[in-house]
Order: sequence, then structure tokens, then C-alpha cells
Amino acid sequence: MSGRGALAVSALLIILLISAAWWALALWPAAGATPAWLARTREVCFGAAPGGLPDTAGWILLIGEPFGLLGILVAVWGGALRDGLVAATARWPGRILSAGIAATLLFGIFASARVVAEMRGEPFAVRSGPTPDEVLVSARVNDSAPELRLLDQHGATVDLVAFRGRPVIVTFGYGHCVTVCPVTVRAARLAVERETARNPVLLVVTLDPWRDTPTRLPVVAANWELGAGMHLLGGGVDRVEATLTAWRIPRVRNIATGDLSHPAIVYVVSPAGRIAYALGPDVDAIAAAVATFPVLHGTEPP
Repeated sequence: MSGRGALAVSALLIILLISAAWWALALWPAAGATPAWLARTREVCFGAAPGGLPDTAGWILLIGEPFGLLGILVAVWGGALRDGLVAATARWPGRILSAGIAATLLFGIFASARVVAEMRGEPFAVRSGPTPDEVLVSARVNDSAPELRLLDQHGATVDLVAFRGRPVIVTFGYGHCVTVCPVTVRAARLAVERETARNPVLLVVTLDPWRDTPTRLPVVAANWELGAGMHLLGGGVDRVEATLTAWRIPRVRNIATGDLSHPAIVYVVSPAGRIAYALGPDVDAIAAAVATFPVLHGTEPP
């Protein structure tokens, strides 16, 4: 195994160990009552939700941290990592160690699922999927919405504050994405079209202001079939990047392909201007979140 390959494999093992320790800190069951120091540490690091589980930001951190680090490792040392893994599994000791690590990861995933189920007071069982109402329970947040003021596909300045009094769906994507972004944007768009009585607004912020320039935004918006009340937002690179950071959107660029690794996040902002839900690309759940707000009557806000 080459020196770079060994370093890359070592970095992979360190990432796995750090991730395992992070998850253990968040979910490892304590014998008897949870010590005060542990409860406080979990609250500071992962937030607090009913039952002692991490809140939405905590789950984003727990899931985004390993994927973000792995994305950086692949982007920087992808070839060396591949060569190192091939060399490590060329002999039986390496194969046995790799199988043991894989088995440990699988055990950890199922153990974490069991712990989460028990902390929520539910029996652990594999099922087809949660109902929209169940999704909303775990996705409920109450955070201040960061500033969001960018240019849309029509060249107009769009400010989140201008939509007070209406629910706003905020999500993220980029034009060159052919996998998760079209799915996420489509789910948000269909939810807007379903909840016309509440007249929600859809704001899609580009993750790639380098390529999704203001002049290209109309093309991307048309490809995503964004209609009235739907805005694709971009602008200067520094301003868009600052906005993405303020909204806590992790992203890692693959230097070779230009693609971005990022979570599929859909925020639902209340008419009062606070983030009320953090969801995935689930049309029913997004529509159900919008439906928790009052139906608009009379003159619509701007």
C-alpha cells in the first residue's frame, strides 16, 4: 500500500470512529437516570426534542458531519483512497477487518434505530414509512429565519420579510444537479400547487452561484417548472454563500465533476416569519406543514 493510500484509509477510519463517537454521545443509553452533565452536553451539541432526542438541527449535524467529511475525503484523496482500500482488502486479514467494520456499522445503525424508537416510546419495527402527521412531529422546529434577500429569475430583489402573513417554503438546489435537486424542487412545487387556499410562496436558493448566474436563473427556473409565486434565487457568489451558511446548509463540491454533495432540506417558514418545520422532499408532509397555518381571507399580503 502506498503512503498516500495508507493515509487515506487511516483518514477514513478516523472519520468512522469520530462519527461513531458522535452518535454514541447523542444516543447511547445511560443506565438509570441520565447524568446531568450528559443531558446538558446533548442539549448543547444536538439540541433537545421531546423524549431526549436531538432536534432537527441536531439530526442534520449527526447525518451531515460524516457525509460532509467523507465527501471532502473523496474529493481530495479519492484515487488514493480507492487504491488504499484495494490494497487493504487484497489479503485475508484486511478482508476480515473490513467485514468486521461493515458488520459493526450495520449493528450500529439498527441499534440507533432501536434506541430512537424506545426514546420515542414506540416499539421498534420495520414499516413502510411514517405518515405525514408523524413526520411533522419530528420535523417541528421554532427557529428564527435567517436573512434571505437575493435576486430571482426575473431580476427582481426578493426579500423573505416581504412575505410576512403567508407561509413560505424555502429549499435549495442547483441547475446542473440531475439527482436530488429536481426531486426536492418538484416536491416543494407540488405542495405549493396543492395548498392554494393558504397561498404559500416557494423560494429555491441556488447552491451553485458560480454557474447559476443571474442570467442563467430563468433557464433553470423554466426547467424546474417554477410558476407564479415561485422564485429561484441567486446573485453574487459571496452573498449567496453567506446566505447558505446562515441557513446551515452543508455542501461539498467534487473538484473533478463540479457536483455538490448536500442534504435535501425543505424549510417551511410560518406566516410570522419563523422556521416551523424542517423536512425532506415529501410532498404530503410539506403540504401538511403548510396546512397547519390559517387559510388566508380577504386581501392577500404582498
